[in-house]
Amino acid sequence: MASLIAFNGKVPKVAVDAFVAPGAQLIGDVEIGAQASIWYNCVLRGDVNRIRIGPRTNIQDGSVIHVDSPKAGEAEGYPTLIGADVLIGHLAMVHGCILHDRAFVGLGAIVMDGCEIESDAMLAAGAMLTPGRRVPSGQLWAGRPAKYLRDLTAEELAGHREGVAHYVSLAQAHTAATASLRGR
Repeated sequence: MASLIAFNGKVPKVAVDAFVAPGAQLIGDVEIGAQASIWYNCVLRGDVNRIRIGPRTNIQDGSVIHVDSPKAGEAEGYPTLIGADVLIGHLAMVHGCILHDRAFVGLGAIVMDGCEIESDAMLAAGAMLTPGRRVPSGQLWAGRPAKYLRDLTAEELAGHREGVAHYVSLAQAHTAATASLRGR
């Protein structure tokens, strides 16, 4: 079963139709939107700031989502705010950043504090977006550290939308398959 752990008086909130896989850990100030999916062995730790996950977003197996504390010079710290229809690949590390609607973070990529990935932008598999960087809409960034590689094609953007729909459907199938673990 997934673990929902209260921390500092904050209890994770999960939309009734979201899928949180067995083995996932949600801690503290975490909110998961409608039809979102948090896959096997993900950790979302909202212990020192907040995490928000928008509708139909999927966070794939083994990914870690964390935040940064408020401190001198950064009164708000860095929450992690993830919009709607976002794809986050397996084993990604997303920390104290903003992923706008329809952003894409590839397999094993790292997004660090203060970064933004705009709508319809992509960070390639294995890339590392260093603190404070921004990936503009329509662009693909790759490498360590990540740099502009090229503009995304209309076909790639359409493929991302298909990926979102696929994960919504797949999450429904996994919800049914794991129902007995939740006592439904």
